[in-house]
Order: sequence, then structure tokens, then C-alpha cells
Amino acid sequence: MTASPLPVLPDERLASGIADLALRYRGRFSAETIQSLVIDSYERLAEHARVRTHLVVLAEILANERLDALAHIEGAAGSGLPRVLFVCSHNAGRSQIAAALLTHRAGGHAVVSSAGTHPAAEVEPVVAQVLTEAGVDLTDAFPKPLTDEVVQAADIVITMGCGDACPVLPGRRYLDWPVTDPEGAPVAVVRGIRDEIDAHISELLDSLPST
Repeated sequence: MTASPLPVLPDERLASGIADLALRYRGRFSAETIQSLVIDSYERLAEHARVRTHLVVLAEILANERLDALAHIEGAAGSGLPRVLFVCSHNAGRSQIAAALLTHRAGGHAVVSSAGTHPAAEVEPVVAQVLTEAGVDLTDAFPKPLTDEVVQAADIVITMGCGDACPVLPGRRYLDWPVTDPEGAPVAVVRGIRDEIDAHISELLDSLPST
């Protein structure tokens, strides 16, 4: 029986990242699974990209996050840390602030991710500004599409204004934080949004299991 041909790459530069991921997940996922997931990640990001300069790198980052989530779902031995997913509409404001603050304050005691139901092309510049003011680096952040693997792997899903488009899965702990959207808001308002989210983060940290 002949093996099915691998799907065609939309960008040949993806081959290097696929090879790296194949080594990282050797013995857990097939080459076909990894290549298909990288291509899907690339195509999802390309839908909203204004500039494609870094699309190959971002696709590998997104695919790695999805493969890590898939391994967790399938019962791979992992860190045992609580996994928290923040979801908003565009993954350019509120969910990025929340994920960055939790990552910063949790000190490695949680696996944190964020996504958008309709991801924007880029993170709001003012969001990066107010986080930098708070000593939180958002340099490598980018809006990501919401994928099934990341939702299913999460222990806690926190929605932030995505309404009916927010995911619902049985057995998950769901929280909804009704926070104002910072899109188009002046920096003083966005600082207030950052501080409001940070107060929610304090409560969340108190509720997370100690590791």
C-alpha cells in the first residue's frame, strides 16, 4: 500500500520549520499530521495578514502551540500546569493584555495562550505601549486564530467580549470578563483597561492550583 503524498507547501520555506517540528514531536505525530497542521496554520494566518514577511515563522509558532495542545489532549506526559486560554474577537487587545499579564505574573506556573474568533492583522500598538510601561514585553505577540486543539487542551477558558462566537466545551471552567475593547481608545483609557484586567488576573492567580 503506497503512502499518501504530502500536501503541497504554499511556501517552500515552511519545509525547515516542518523538519524542526518533526524532530520535536518524533514518535508522537506523523510527518503528514505535522505538515498538514503547519499548512493550515499558515493559511489561517495568511487570511488576515497585511504583510507576509514573517508569515512562515509565525505559522511555525502557531503550529507548535497547536501540536503541544494536541499532545496534551492525547495524554502526553506534560508539566501538569494549569492551561489558561483567553479569547476575544480580534486577539489584538484584551486577550493579548490578559495573556501577557498572566504569563508575566504566573512566573512559569501556568501554560497561557490567547486567540481570536476573527483575528486582526496585528496587535494594537497602544496595547503594546501600556504593557511595556508595566514592564511586560509584547514584542513577539501576534493575533492567532482560535483552533479546536487549543480550546480542548485548556483547563480554563476566559472570554472577553466575543459573544456567541466564543467556544463552549463541556467540562471546562469558563469565565467571562466584561472588559471594554481598547480598539481606537486613547492611551489613558487603555491604561485603565490594563489595570482592570490585572485586577482580574490577581483573582485568577488566587484560584489556580499551586504547583
